[in-house]
Amino acid sequence: MRKVGMAVALLASAFVVPVAGSQVAQADGPGVGSPWVVSLGDSYISGEGGRWAGNSNNSSASVDAGGAAAYNDNGGVSETINRCHRSTAAEIHVGGGVNSLNLACSGAKVNTFTSSDGYFKPGIDFYNSGGNKGQALMLQEFAGTHNVKMIQLSIGGNDFNFASIVQTCVTNFLTSPSWWPNYCNDDSSVSNNFTASNVTAKTNLITGAINNVKAAMAAAGYTTSQYTIVVQTYPSPVPTSTGFRYSQSGFTRQSTGGCGFWNNDANWANNTALVKINGSVKNAATAANGAGNVKVMDLAASFNGRRLCENTVNLMENSGKANWTVAGAADSTEWIAQIRTLSTVFGPYYVQESLHPNWWGEKAIRNCVRQAYNGGVPKGGVCNRGTGLNANGEPNMTLA
Repeated sequence: MRKVGMAVALLASAFVVPVAGSQVAQADGPGVGSPWVVSLGDSYISGEGGRWAGNSNNSSASVDAGGAAAYNDNGGVSETINRCHRSTAAEIHVGGGVNSLNLACSGAKVNTFTSSDGYFKPGIDFYNSGGNKGQALMLQEFAGTHNVKMIQLSIGGNDFNFASIVQTCVTNFLTSPSWWPNYCNDDSSVSNNFTASNVTAKTNLITGAINNVKAAMAAAGYTTSQYTIVVQTYPSPVPTSTGFRYSQSGFTRQSTGGCGFWNNDANWANNTALVKINGSVKNAATAANGAGNVKVMDLAASFNGRRLCENTVNLMENSGKANWTVAGAADSTEWIAQIRTLSTVFGPYYVQESLHPNWWGEKAIRNCVRQAYNGGVPKGGVCNRGTGLNANGEPNMTLA
């Protein structure tokens, strides 16, 4: 159970993850050799939260699908870049004879920076200092000796200050009563992120990131017909007001569910914030698509029905399932990690895992990424949820 009334502190999240279990191809050069897919960007693609298959306030073991080495992308021994949280469950590892490399990093923005707590966060740029490199440069170096067919990109959420917005919303929920709620969506620190001028600025920034990917591939010797960039949008992590299984009265929504949003703020998050962030991503993809090799994979509604605190799913201990391995667990438990405060990060949990796709969420998106790869002829589309699992143990999804 999480304590109530403590200030929420969320770390900005984005991801970077190298390939899980695939062999390095021979140095054939651009466009030749075994095919590779590479992921770039932030925590919504690196695999943040990918250790956990559902949420539990009773037993972390009941939802621990990835184990202690879940984020150890360096041969299962350690993290290549500390706190990038490149999960073994990350969406890019599609398998089926296709090699994969995860270069994303939890907390990443378009431009490289070092976080306030000292963690290096490579951006979608050509930064190179002291052995630290930007993701575009890492891609360029890798693509020069491997046949990269598709680059999957998730970026922009942290440039809109996603983590601090969530922090403000949950703090306001915990520190105001239901008879006089203090909403976050009208706080200037939140609303200023969504002014017309800021949305335009962030769209231009994301366009620049996509163009950096194109520049990296050109520098590696590729023509635009030899690879495709698939830019993905962000999924809705919490339901709208009518979809919560916990009342907004009292503190249960956060103390039990880990989803401390007022109804008004949850509606705003879905109908305004998510729409504007995803619109910015889509517009950036359009602006950078001069050569026709930039596609969009729309994830906005892909988790609907499986979101955090949604009334169609539950915590593991209330789902009727003993643990995540039981048949039907994926359809009865949440695909988004609980929001945790500094006072509730007990045991093996991290604050930065909060509000990110978990094991099931990552595997669901992986299903859509495989469909986007499309046998080597990449495509875009809208990713929607089905029910049950496929032969790979992933939730059934469609990309159309």
